[in-house]
Amino acid sequence: MKIYARTKERQLVSDPYVKTSDRDKYAKSATPMDKRSFTCGGCGKGFSETYLLNRHFRIHTHEKSYSCNTCSKIFSIRSHLNQHYQTHTSEKPYSCDVCSKEFTHKSTINIHRTRTNEKQYSCNVCGKEFGKKCNLDTHYRIHTNEKPHSCDVCGKAFTQKSHLIIHYRIHINEKPYSCDACSKEFTHKSALNNHYRTHTNEKPYSCDVCGKKCSQKGSLIRHYRTHTSEKPYSCDVCSKKFADKPTLNNHCRLHTNGKRNSCDICGKEFAEKCNLDMHYRIHTNEKPYSCDICGKAFTQKGNLDGHYRIHTSEKPYSCDACSKKFTHRSTLNKHYRTHTNEKPYLCDVCGKEFLQKGNLDIHYRTHSNEKPYSCDVCGKQFTHKSTLNNHYRIHTNEKPYSCDVCGKAFTQKGHLDIHYRIHVSEKPYSFDACSKEFTRKTTLRKHCRTHTNK
Repeated sequence: MKIYARTKERQLVSDPYVKTSDRDKYAKSATPMDKRSFTCGGCGKGFSETYLLNRHFRIHTHEKSYSCNTCSKIFSIRSHLNQHYQTHTSEKPYSCDVCSKEFTHKSTINIHRTRTNEKQYSCNVCGKEFGKKCNLDTHYRIHTNEKPHSCDVCGKAFTQKSHLIIHYRIHINEKPYSCDACSKEFTHKSALNNHYRTHTNEKPYSCDVCGKKCSQKGSLIRHYRTHTSEKPYSCDVCSKKFADKPTLNNHCRLHTNGKRNSCDICGKEFAEKCNLDMHYRIHTNEKPYSCDICGKAFTQKGNLDGHYRIHTSEKPYSCDACSKKFTHRSTLNKHYRTHTNEKPYLCDVCGKEFLQKGNLDIHYRTHSNEKPYSCDVCGKQFTHKSTLNNHYRIHTNEKPYSCDVCGKAFTQKGHLDIHYRIHVSEKPYSFDACSKEFTRKTTLRKHCRTHTNK
């Protein structure tokens, strides 16, 4: 298998750990690429040295030649095995020259050094400092909203070229990284690394202030802001600052003047056209993404990915506060607010605050009198979809929830839960004045009136 070298002479890239057929498969279209003369024919990534290209091949061939003699876990790169082995020995070979603190991984000490060493490049908008100018330039695009790298398939733009490369794999359905524990595949390596920690429960990122450990680098960065009170994301309209980008995005929705994309059916407006396209499927009932196991269809690919975890029982998102695990990141974010009591969603009409955006959207319909969900049998309209689903069973007489004790069936799960308390003698609602207990909350309210009417 031949590829172009810097001298423009052809060289043979040989490696005892890569099969000849696999090398030919992924490097047969290798061509010079700027200063990176060795290019992978499988994904187009370029490398400056042959050994880097040979090591990269193993991503495609899934070959793992290095195994741990303690737990038998295998790796494709020797350095990864060495890093892993330190989890058994508790060895911390990297120490900080300033404070002498020790670390297991080189990447962790680099993060530590960036916070302790002098940062000579600072952002003139928010004041955030960086050790490298290239990092400052990339950060600055947060404020300018510059996205110079765009996808030639769907037009979506990105601030960094690496994000565009990862995004492009969605169109070609390429997932070059697979988990050696459960064989699940991923589009980028960081997602695989984060997923793999659900098997090992490893938390390699630790806070150098309070010692708290996190499974993901992003979680550590967000946690670290609780110590520094840093808020690097600011609103272009009112200049309010936020600690993370999702909270900023939620806040920006309060400024409705920026919503230029409106639905021609219900009039709802969106800041981005992609959100309008997804919303439009509510009206068309289009569900282009289907599960290949049970056949259930979804309007969004993210919803399909989340649903798929029902079959695999995977829970890749864990709470840093109580270690509880969740199937979806959004569920983790909602749960985390039970610790912080944060209510980031504010109604711009009455000022009421909510933990979840969905609750704000439903609440907002009390002001707009919007009822986007209608029954196709009788035409009755509803504020949210769950109410429509419950109503629809009146026409079908469907009772999907049955009691496993007596067999009685119900149209709603909530009614089954209430019924089940008859068998277990559970009475979760009590009145403080007389300590009387009740099975249902409505019964408690009726009882309360007997005291207030006296």
